[in-house]
Amino acid sequence: MWLSRRVVLVAGAAAAASASAALLSGCGFQLRQPPRVAFSSIALTGFAPRSPLHGELKRQLQQQVQVLDAPDRAQLVLLVLDDVRERSVVASTAAAQVRELQLRLRFHFRVRNAAGRELIPRAELQVSRDLSYSETAALAKEAEEAELYREMQSDIAAQVMRRLATLTVTQTLTHTVRQ
Repeated sequence: MWLSRRVVLVAGAAAAASASAALLSGCGFQLRQPPRVAFSSIALTGFAPRSPLHGELKRQLQQQVQVLDAPDRAQLVLLVLDDVRERSVVASTAAAQVRELQLRLRFHFRVRNAAGRELIPRAELQVSRDLSYSETAALAKEAEEAELYREMQSDIAAQVMRRLATLTVTQTLTHTVRQ
């Protein structure tokens, strides 16, 4: 009697697991993929030396295209106009102790093809995050701030990738035909 009840329970659990797997596979769920771009090479110019945003953008681009150092050999050129990190006090106590900060990352850029035709005019991307602050946990808050900046860099790079994905193959060609 005990053995047959156990067999029924195990068989029921296996049936439930296979039914849930069948439902999940048929629902169309798929992880978000990076947007596909219609060009094969790009040059990133105008970044400050050792810019963290440059590294993140280059990492995301290298998954799909060749990132070149020479703008004259690249199909597209992304020119950075401004890459700024800002940190401002939002709230403080009566004793002038900081309680809340706002972190901002501003990025201005434009994109042109190898022939010099501007494909994306001056564009501005800005993200911000709020950070509570406590002097007693200064080291932990410093680590949290660094993590927030890394997350904002990834967000900016993903937004740039989405904008680059809107460019069509005919726009990215080096020789444009004018009528």
